[in-house]
Amino acid sequence: MKAVEVLFPVFFMMFLGFLSRKYSWIKPEQNEGAKKIVFNILFPLLVYHVLAESKISESFVPQIIYVDALWIIIYVIGKLIVGKGGKYEKISPFLLLTCEGGNVALPLYLSMVAKSNAVNILTFDVAGILINFGLLPILVTRELSEKADIRVLLKRIILSPFMLAVIFGIVSNITGVQGHLMNSGFGSVYTSTIDMVITPITGIILFTLGYELKMEKSLLLPLLKLGIIRMCGCVVIIIGFFIFFPTYMADNIFKAGVLLYFMCPTGFPVPLQIKPLVKSEDEENFISAFISLFMITALVAYSIITLIYIK
Repeated sequence: MKAVEVLFPVFFMMFLGFLSRKYSWIKPEQNEGAKKIVFNILFPLLVYHVLAESKISESFVPQIIYVDALWIIIYVIGKLIVGKGGKYEKISPFLLLTCEGGNVALPLYLSMVAKSNAVNILTFDVAGILINFGLLPILVTRELSEKADIRVLLKRIILSPFMLAVIFGIVSNITGVQGHLMNSGFGSVYTSTIDMVITPITGIILFTLGYELKMEKSLLLPLLKLGIIRMCGCVVIIIGFFIFFPTYMADNIFKAGVLLYFMCPTGFPVPLQIKPLVKSEDEENFISAFISLFMITALVAYSIITLIYIK
């Protein structure tokens, strides 16, 4: 019964988003506006709060290095397999990179576990941020045969809302600034504000995901081919966690986070970063359909994990 209590609100909000698009209750620009508020303001505040308040594990940096190394290997393999001919050769290898933690894995994960465990997912997302805002711009610039301005790229990485939240959250945690803040007279104001910020995040994100969920039959075959490559890569990453981080994987809560995270769709910043490479509406539909395909995969994984770990 507990699993139903967790699953039903998730599917309800996504179904509500789907109906809102189908019957035009919400315009696309309104949906985009809601996403911008979550992306640029609310979610970075949650990221800061979790990192500032959580106990950062000793494997924080090793896990980031491990995940990023595997993403790079997956990209190289993908480029060798699908980057030599084919209708979507320019964009396909990039769709193999990263998982959407902030807007898919984390809200689903937080519906299963306490918010204090969010740091498990955020660790993987920090690795994704480095790929999305560091490596991707360089790769796209190379594809366009343009000279990359390292200073501009570094500025984009450091000044992105998520990266600022990560930096300030870790610094506040390590230096003890967050502890002093919570012990001051402003602590209760901070707590009530964060509670207000956190409450609507999951609902808004699930609504927008349902709003954008779509699949076209004509794209099914190329989607499945690329999807198999991505799925194999993600499975390898998961197996690696059992090998290199066995102590952490012995914890069911951490294990659930790993299993869920790497079944999630391509990180949402990827389509934005590779936009200069997209030359047709057909390619845009392919990107959207690929993300939708792995949204379904994520929801199936979420349902199974919930039934196993939540009684």
